Amino acid sequence: MSVRDALHRVLGEDAVSPLALPPWDNASMDGYAVLASDIAGATAAAPVLLPVIGTIAAGSAADQPLGPGQSFRIMTGAPVPPGADTVIRVEDTDGGDTRVEVRSDRDAGRNIRPRGEDVAAGAVAVARGSPLGPAHLGMLAAVGMARVRVHRRPRVAILSSGDELVDVEQFAEVLAGRRIVSSNGYSIEAAVREAGGIPVTLGIAPDDPAALRERLGGLDCDLLLTTGGVSVGAFDYTRDVLRQLGAELEFWRVRIRPGAPLGFGMLGTLPWIGLPGNPVSALVTFELFARPAVRRFHGFHDVFRRPVSVTLGETITINAPLTHFLRAVVSPDGTGLRARLTGPQGSGLLSSLVSANALLVVPADRQSVPAGETLQALLLGEGGQHSAVPGL
Repeated sequence: MSVRDALHRVLGEDAVSPLALPPWDNASMDGYAVLASDIAGATAAAPVLLPVIGTIAAGSAADQPLGPGQSFRIMTGAPVPPGADTVIRVEDTDGGDTRVEVRSDRDAGRNIRPRGEDVAAGAVAVARGSPLGPAHLGMLAAVGMARVRVHRRPRVAILSSGDELVDVEQFAEVLAGRRIVSSNGYSIEAAVREAGGIPVTLGIAPDDPAALRERLGGLDCDLLLTTGGVSVGAFDYTRDVLRQLGAELEFWRVRIRPGAPLGFGMLGTLPWIGLPGNPVSALVTFELFARPAVRRFHGFHDVFRRPVSVTLGETITINAPLTHFLRAVVSPDGTGLRARLTGPQGSGLLSSLVSANALLVVPADRQSVPAGETLQALLLGEGGQHSAVPGL
C-alpha cells in the first residue's frame, strides 16, 4: 500500500536503505563553514575576520572547496563544502555577506552532521514487524519506499445468539419489555476495530441449531467470534453446532471471573473463540483472549497487555477461588499508581466497564486483599503498554 496509508499497520518486510542518511555532511545550523584552526582564540573583544567566498543554501552545493583563511555562508541542512570542519553559528558573528567577523571559537569542530549519521547505506531503516507510527512513515519515505508491504488486517466474523436479542433499530421491542439490545454486537465489533481487525458482522442468530448452522457455514474470515450459547443452558447450542460442522473444540471453560464459560476450537483452519453472553464477561474475555489473537493476525509481536503494579485504595474480597479481573480506575497518587473499583462488579453491569480504565487482577488464592497492598492491573485503552508474553 501507499506509505501515506500505512499508519498503524505492521511492516511486513525489512525496509533497507539504498543510501546513507544524511547523504552528505551537512550543517546543523545557520552560520559559516570554516576551518577550526582559522577561528581559534576568537572572542568578542578580539574577533577573527574572514572573507565570505560564497553562500550555500539547503538544496545547493559549494562551487569550490574551502581554503585556509576563507569562509562560506551556509544554511541548516546544506552540504558542507570540502575542506570545512566547523560551522560557526550566526549568533557568534556579525552576519556579514562578503566578510564575516567571528566573535567566538566555542563551535570549533562542531555543528556538522556527518554523512550516514542517521542511517548507513544498506542498513535496515525500519525492521519487519514494526508497528508504523508517524516517525516510521517519515523514515520509510526518506529511504524511498513510496509503497510498503504490511500485514493484512484480519477479518473477524462476529455472531451474537439469543432469542431475546435485537439490534438497536428495534428499540421499540425493548421499550415494550419483550427484548433487549444485543450490546455485545456493538461492543465486540468496536473492540475488533480498535484492535486493528476488520469486523464482519453476522448479525443475531436465534436459539435454533439450524439458524446457527446457516450463519456459521462457509465463512471467509481469519477468526470467528461468537457471543453467548457456550454455557450449560438448555438453549446453548453453539458448541454442538460447531461440532456438527466438524470443529475440534479444545476447551470451553477457564478459571476466571468474569468469563468462565469461554470456548476455543478450530473449524477446519478457522480459529473460533466463544465469548460468554454477559456484556462484561464478553468484553473482559475479548480483552484477555481475542484481542491478542487479532493483534497477532495483524502482525504485532507484542500482543498482550503489560501488567503494572498498583496500590489498592480499598479492601478487595472475592468469593470464589478463581482469578478475578475487576473493573477499576487506576490513577497516579504521587508515589505510584492507586486502584479503586468502579462499583458493583456483576458480569451484567456494563456500567462497571464504562467508567473503568483498567482490569484489576486478583489471584485465585487471595480471598481478601487489604487496602494498601500491591496487585497487578492491566491498563485499558491507549494507556496500556504491550508485551510478547502474558505477564499475569
